[in-house]
Amino acid sequence: MSRQATPKTPPRAEHDRLRPSFGQFIVKVHGRCNLACRYCYLYAGPDRTWRDRPAAAAPAVLDRTAHRIAEHAAAHRLRHVALVLHGGEPLLAGAHRLAAFADRVRGLAPAGCTVHTTVQTNATLLTEARAATLARYGIRIGISLDGGLAAHNTQRTDHAGRPSWPEASRGARLLAGRHPDAYAGILTVVDPRTEPIEMYESLLDLQPPAIDLLLPHGNWTNPPPGLPRTGSASGRPTPYGDWLTTVFDRWWRTGRRETRIRLFEECIALLLGLPAATESLGLDPIDAIVVETDGSIEQVDSLKSAYDTAAATGLDIFRHTFDDALRHPGVAARRAGADALAATCRACPLLTVCGGGHYAHRYRAENGFANPSVYCADLERLVRHVAARLSDATAGERR
Repeated sequence: MSRQATPKTPPRAEHDRLRPSFGQFIVKVHGRCNLACRYCYLYAGPDRTWRDRPAAAAPAVLDRTAHRIAEHAAAHRLRHVALVLHGGEPLLAGAHRLAAFADRVRGLAPAGCTVHTTVQTNATLLTEARAATLARYGIRIGISLDGGLAAHNTQRTDHAGRPSWPEASRGARLLAGRHPDAYAGILTVVDPRTEPIEMYESLLDLQPPAIDLLLPHGNWTNPPPGLPRTGSASGRPTPYGDWLTTVFDRWWRTGRRETRIRLFEECIALLLGLPAATESLGLDPIDAIVVETDGSIEQVDSLKSAYDTAAATGLDIFRHTFDDALRHPGVAARRAGADALAATCRACPLLTVCGGGHYAHRYRAENGFANPSVYCADLERLVRHVAARLSDATAGERR
């Protein structure tokens, strides 16, 4: 799987917010994927660390990880913890193994701490038996797709080049029809070459309770499709912003919520001065940490789109705690809020909403991450558009 799972972090108690801690633990239960998506930044990108790791996490790694999560939750008196079972393709590890690990984390968690578990899958291996097992153990299932039609998913093939769509769509419809309470939603990477309304409505046909729209993991050194490598953050084309604003208007004007779209809801919350929990917007510190199949503690996978070993910390769950990871310079930099941003961003009137954009999207080989997002113009386009729609709506209420 080429995308880091980004389920919404459960609500945190006020004292949870006041102390630095991790609230989301992304565990690589299986480090290989049954698909070979042609754009995959994880397996076809600059990072090569996955090649030297075991395909699956050993029982000792999972057990130690469960203890470390419980230790962290107890030390920080956390009332909610998000456990994300990830890969690769986590279902390659088997549904019963995923269920047993989730049950182990819950069993070790301190009293008063609720563990919210999600698995992020490409859906090709979802069967009735596997979905029923995950649902029985309270594991919600998120699906990664490029859209709701076969034409949207032509780059998502298996290692023999065969299309994944027939099996992926079957898995998605099985989940929606048989286990809707376990359906977490669909994660889709924005492709401005697609027709936005068609894309959105095709996803609605799969009945997701939520849709996560992610920008492709590009940066100034390796820009995403449609954006130039050179030029400043301002005055650039905005193909991604244009695509997103089109979908926003379709979603906003319906008059009823057909599905949640996290990016839009978080943007609205931030514009209203409310807290938000997303990597793509806002200044709240990221609270996610990754455990790899060999027990290495790493930063989130999106950093691997920048350069080889970008997510590495040198820490592991056998010798280090998650509090040790909090003190790691790379983790601290990502949690520094406005202090970690370029001067251009700190002077921007949209700072508290945009937050400089996704950390990985700021990378430039010459100077690291101290840059505006490569999507700066696109984010400005989206934020100002949403702000205008909000202003129109509130003005209408006052009349």
